[in-house]
Amino acid sequence: MPATPSLRTPHWYGIPVRVLLLTFVGTLMSFAFSLLFAIVGLLLVWKLQGIHPNMAIAYRRFALPGACCGGFMTFVVTLISEVGHYRRSRTLSAIEKMS
Repeated sequence: MPATPSLRTPHWYGIPVRVLLLTFVGTLMSFAFSLLFAIVGLLLVWKLQGIHPNMAIAYRRFALPGACCGGFMTFVVTLISEVGHYRRSRTLSAIEKMS
């Protein structure tokens, strides 16, 4: 008879750790992508206008607000996802203990 794998008992204190870690990674990724698109877009615009590019604008006007919005959205989505995962794991663990 094969042994059934037991589920670990979920702990609530794992939620903030995972949420903060994934929010940090999501914020870095959104900063990187928004900076990349801002630099490419500004270079195209400045090339067409024939003026010298100022890359500080890409950081201040595009990348920083993009990172803030991306970080906030990542935080909300990750928080909802992790709370749902915790509730499902807790329910499954309770069902397993009953049987």
